[in-house]
Amino acid sequence: MQNLLSVVRRSSCLTVALVGLAVVTSGCTALGPVNPSFPLTIEDAEAAIDSMREHPREFERPVIIVGGFLDPGLGTWWISLDYKNMTTNPDQVIRVSFYTCFSFEECRDRLIAAVDEAFPSTDKIWTIEVDVIAMSMGGITSRLAAAPPKPGTNPGRRLRIARLFTLSSPHRGANLAGIQPFHPLQIQMRYGSDTLLRIDRAYRDRDYEVYPYVRLDDFVVGAGNAAPHGEDPWWLSNGTFNLAHVAGCIDPRPNADIARRLRGEPAYATRPAAPIPIAAAPDFIRRDGEGFR
Repeated sequence: MQNLLSVVRRSSCLTVALVGLAVVTSGCTALGPVNPSFPLTIEDAEAAIDSMREHPREFERPVIIVGGFLDPGLGTWWISLDYKNMTTNPDQVIRVSFYTCFSFEECRDRLIAAVDEAFPSTDKIWTIEVDVIAMSMGGITSRLAAAPPKPGTNPGRRLRIARLFTLSSPHRGANLAGIQPFHPLQIQMRYGSDTLLRIDRAYRDRDYEVYPYVRLDDFVVGAGNAAPHGEDPWWLSNGTFNLAHVAGCIDPRPNADIARRLRGEPAYATRPAAPIPIAAAPDFIRRDGEGFR
């Protein structure tokens, strides 16, 4: 069973739920179906993370931890603690949040500027090559930063991604983005938005790998929306009384798998990713990934 300190160390990606989730998820074990392509248990994942913290190894390239919707930076800060302690070079890890951004273009520019500041590049177009860990909306921002700029605009710069690891990201749109909008970014996370269509077009010519993870019962994004079109995410069962979307960022299973890959060690999840079990998903999560229009 996870103790409270362990949960706080892997704290939530949504600041408003930080304390509540630490209490709710402490001691909870994930229940439900086991993913045959990712059968790692919470207990084994915790042990793996502790071992990597005790025996740090330099990551293969710089790591950018990208925040989600309305995260002022606390979530990225908490999750970065583990990754900084699993490398012999903590300066390899930086974090970026978009709390004050009101458009994806702003988010895109902020992400690229942060990478350029931390790891200067002499290339006129591209940043240095990085690995990205993106929480929720951060997956969309990262793909947009790697995509060509809008036609007719200043060419600007692009994010050179080697590997993009996404935690509960709305690659095909978010189920709850269809409710009454209260923020401009929310509208662009709806299925079929200009932003999503743009990153889908650019995805055909990408030169990076995407590793998507999601918990079942994620009513915020929808498990079927958590991978690019034509792909399946590595799904994981959700614990009793857990908020699947929020807890997805603190779940030690994807983080253990990601850390192993960053360190150049054998990973736990295998491809092809097993399809999402339809019986385990709420009715409103469409298997075609459309969610709410």
